[in-house]
Parts: sequence; structure tokens; C-alpha cells
Amino acid sequence: MTTASSGTGALSAVIVIDMINMYDHEDAERLLPSARRVVPVVADLLAAARAQGAPVVYANDNFGQWRSHHGEIVDAALAGPHADLVAPIVPDDEALFVVKARHSIFYETPLSYLLWELGVRHVVLCGQVTEQCVLYSALDAHIRHLDVTVVSDAVASIHPELADAALEMMRTNMGARVVRAQDVRFTGRE
Repeated sequence: MTTASSGTGALSAVIVIDMINMYDHEDAERLLPSARRVVPVVADLLAAARAQGAPVVYANDNFGQWRSHHGEIVDAALAGPHADLVAPIVPDDEALFVVKARHSIFYETPLSYLLWELGVRHVVLCGQVTEQCVLYSALDAHIRHLDVTVVSDAVASIHPELADAALEMMRTNMGARVVRAQDVRFTGRE
């Protein structure tokens, strides 16, 4: 069985990318079918991570609301027309939240420092959009010498053909493990 575990015993963290979303942006209609497919998988992945003691970090766009904090972002998404896609994956009280403004979860955010403080050396990426934010985040994790796993059935896309190419790029160029959610094993806190 292929697993997401880094094999080094390094602490794993699941990173949920841009799933707290109002889906009122350009390309949202193209993203929605894929998002609907992955939300239950992401919910199960989060439950597994929590059960195994792995940290859960949400890295989410701020939608141009620079004064907002994660509670406002979650509340706005839950009040939006696609709350059904947010409710199953709402951050719990233990989840960490990083607000981002660009594609990569690392660009101009405190995520690198947060992961270092937690002792995380292995990131498990899920969320959206595979061919954009997930791809750029995987690259930035790779150049930070983190072990990277991308959960192929827990990432949503706008352009399926680009998503397939992005997954292959992550596997080939970045050494990422690309696995299905059922094959993910986290190394949690002891």
C-alpha cells in the first residue's frame, strides 16, 4: 500500500487550500462540480488527520477583505449560496488558519514558520484549485524541503486536463506522493 507518510517519522499536517469559499468568482461554475465531488473526501481526510493527532491548517484566500479574520471568512462562506460545500469542512476549535492573498499558501504568509514551530516536515495537501493554488503550494513546499503528499481525490479543479498535468508535474518534478485519500496515513503527535 502506498501511504502519505513521509517514512521518516516526521510530523504530518494536512493543509486545506481555499475550501472556505463563496464560489462567487470567475470560473466558479466550472469549479463547482469538482468541488462537490471532493468535499466529502476532504471531510473524511480531516477526520482521519484529527483522529491520528495530525495538525490541520486551513490556508485560505481573504477575498480582498484585508480587514477580515478567519471567523469572518467562514461566516461569509456559510451565509453564501454554496454553504453546503463549506459546512462539512468547517474548521474545528483545534484547526489553525492562515489567510493568504496569492496562489501559494506560503507566499507572504507565516505558514513556513508555523510548520517549523509545530515540527511538521510532511504536508498533505487537499483543496482547490489543483492546477493553480495546489500546484504552486506543492512547489513552494518542495523548495522548502518539506515532504509533500497531494491527495488526488481531495483536490478540485477547473480544467481537468490541466489538473491531470499538474498532478503529474507534482509527482515528477517535485517528488510529491500523489495518492488517494484511502491510502493516506499521518504521522501525528505522540
